Amino acid sequence: MLVDDPRIAELNETYLNHQGPTNVISFPMREGADGDLHPELLGDVVISMDTCAREAEMGEIPTERRFYELLIHGILHLFGYDHVHSEAEAEVMESKSRELLALIGENESQSST
Repeated sequence: MLVDDPRIAELNETYLNHQGPTNVISFPMREGADGDLHPELLGDVVISMDTCAREAEMGEIPTERRFYELLIHGILHLFGYDHVHSEAEAEVMESKSRELLALIGENESQSST
């Protein structure tokens, strides 16, 4: 889902107890008591296009490139990758992000992450 900063700030506060907007939030559907209802669905990824555009401008990269970075980041979270709890896990996640960006034709040298 593509949203603006006010909407992602609402989601961020409601579901993660964090104040303000963020760039991407993932909502896994394979977790919790009902995680087995639709095992074919990973979950939802919500991206703030306001934040995406700002980050692209700050990183001097195309907005489309930043969007792909955020989308891949969100999807990797749905697959269980994590960058918060361990530096080693963060490095694995970053490596996988670069690998996937290369597969869709995004040049690694343009990355802002």
